[in-house]
Amino acid sequence: MADRRRTPVNDRIAATHLETAPEGLARAEGTAARIGVAVADLLRAPDGARDRQLVYGEPVTVYEDRNGWSFLQVAKDSYVGYLPSASLTAPFEATHWVSAPATHAYSADDFKSPETHALSHGSRVQVLGGTGRFLQTNLGFIPARHLSPLGVHAADPVAVAELFLGTPYLWGGNSRFGIDCSGLMQAALLACGTACPGDSDMQEAELGESAPAGDCQRGDLLFWKGHVAMVRDAESLIHANAHDMAVAIEPIGAAIERIAAQGDGPITAHRRLA
Repeated sequence: MADRRRTPVNDRIAATHLETAPEGLARAEGTAARIGVAVADLLRAPDGARDRQLVYGEPVTVYEDRNGWSFLQVAKDSYVGYLPSASLTAPFEATHWVSAPATHAYSADDFKSPETHALSHGSRVQVLGGTGRFLQTNLGFIPARHLSPLGVHAADPVAVAELFLGTPYLWGGNSRFGIDCSGLMQAALLACGTACPGDSDMQEAELGESAPAGDCQRGDLLFWKGHVAMVRDAESLIHANAHDMAVAIEPIGAAIERIAAQGDGPITAHRRLA
C-alpha cells in the first residue's frame, strides 16, 4: 500500500503523475507555489493534526484549493498534506537560503530600522541587490552573513544541528522556533546537500548504511522506535527530545539507558552516511 504521507491522493483528486489511483477521482496536474509565511503547519487533513512544518519560500505543488485549504506536495521530500491557502504565495525565483539559525528582514539596510519578517534557518528568499552588510530581498533587507546562495551547502551536518541547540521541542516542528527529532535531522542534512525524508521511520529505512554496533562516528544516525539522534563524537549525540523539551547534547550511553528506562526500547538502527 502506498504511503499516504508521500502519495498526492485524497477523496476527490489524484495527481496525474501517479501511475495508479482509485477509480472515480479527478486527475490534477498541480500548480507551483511557495510558502508565504514564516512557518506553516502541514496538516493531515483540514483542521487536522500537524504532520510537519514548512518555512518561508519552500516550493510546493498544489493539487487542490478548496474551502480555503490547499492540498499539496512538498518539493524537498514529497510529503503530502493540507495547509491554509492563505499561507501560500506565487512562485518566485529564490536565489539564497537562510543559513543562520534565524534572521530578520528589515525595512532598510540598517539594523536599527524596523524589522518586517522573522525567518527560520532553511527559508528561501530572492536577493535583488546589495553588496554590503545587508542584501536587499523580496522581503526587505537581510544581513548578508545570514544568507548563502542556493547550491552552496554546509560541510558538516553536526555543526548545522548545533545551530539549533536550545530550540524548543515541537512535535512535527521544522524550524528554529520549534523542532522535533526528525525535523532536526532533515534540516542538518538538507543544509549539507543530502536528500532526507521527513519522518524518522523514513529516515531509518532510506538513509545511509548499517554501521558496526558501538562504533560511533561523527554524523552517524542512531534510531529508536519513533526517535532519531545524530552522533557528535564517540561519547555524545545531539537530538531534539521531549526529555529536555529542546535540542540538546547528551552522552550516548546516558541517552541509551534513559530511553530504554522510559519504555521506548533499545536502538533499532545505526546508520552511517556516505
